[in-house]
Amino acid sequence: MQGYQELIVWQKSVELVVEVYMLTKQFPREEIYGLISQIRRAAVSMPSNIAEGRMRGYRKELRQFLLSAYGSGGELETQIVIAKRLPEIQELDYSRVDALLLEVMKMLNKMIASLRT
Repeated sequence: MQGYQELIVWQKSVELVVEVYMLTKQFPREEIYGLISQIRRAAVSMPSNIAEGRMRGYRKELRQFLLSAYGSGGELETQIVIAKRLPEIQELDYSRVDALLLEVMKMLNKMIASLRT
């Protein structure tokens, strides 16, 4: 079984985390304990769950952790939608985060489907 670092979905999700951190650095300081924290936590959860599931070594557990990563992606997507509607941060460029999130979610969906019993 290959390690998690070789998984393209893990690599892309780490790239997503980096983009999320760069984006949220531009958010207003008062969001440090609000949206910034929530968005970063959801983003970091994605590659973390992928890695943990892969390291467990069992298909059933891998699927469960991939589902958790997918759920975190849903959280992240929702939080980005909210951020885009806030006047003070709606003008930021979300395109890279949006594209990576969509790509990672599609990859996770395919992996989860392939592990159905």
